[in-house]
Amino acid sequence: MPVDTPTVLIISDEPDFSRRVTARWQRERMVPTFTLLSGDLWPRFVVDAFDVAIVGDLRRELLSVVLEPLHSTGQPVLCVSRNASLTELVRERWPRVSILQRADSSPEGHWLETLVLAASEAVHRARSESRARSAEASCAVLERQATLGRYMLEMRHNLNNALTSVLGNSDLLLLEPGSLSAQTRAQVETIRNMALRIHEIMQRFSSLEKEMNVVAQQAQTDSGKSYAAAAGA
Repeated sequence: MPVDTPTVLIISDEPDFSRRVTARWQRERMVPTFTLLSGDLWPRFVVDAFDVAIVGDLRRELLSVVLEPLHSTGQPVLCVSRNASLTELVRERWPRVSILQRADSSPEGHWLETLVLAASEAVHRARSESRARSAEASCAVLERQATLGRYMLEMRHNLNNALTSVLGNSDLLLLEPGSLSAQTRAQVETIRNMALRIHEIMQRFSSLEKEMNVVAQQAQTDSGKSYAAAAGA
């Protein structure tokens, strides 16, 4: 299975429910990974992540045990119910849970078709929202990095002035023979060499800025040409 394959969690005390849902879903273009649990297993089996949860028939005493943690995750939850009183209870206590009335007497199996269609759409929406959140997080990181980069470029002049002072004074000290001990002279030379290295790094920042500006201008020019060509076609 691909890493990005969505996961659908199915919880039901009726074994045939999970089998019918998964079998029907095999006919869809996108088939997710399924995690199948009974109501008794749910409290002891921690599911780290899922895109959509489908809850089938459960004993009344297990309804709260199952739906309360699912409701708190914020993920889509679909509840298939044949009991009118349980349906009202779910609507009252867990308003975010989507309820689908099940009617096995229907020869066309409308409830199963509707369930798979609704769950497929919920999976698609959940994955789209997840990708959007990831994109927003990446944009936030890039924005912070861009802010740092702009600050470094703005401070470049001040840093170069400081480096010029360090280099100038270290050169003056090294020009006076015999004024420094061998150890002190070696230390001043180290200071001068490190200042030169920092200066080279700052020069590289300047070169990168120019290169990026050239690339941006070229991209803008190419975009303008493409637009003009499309308009003239």
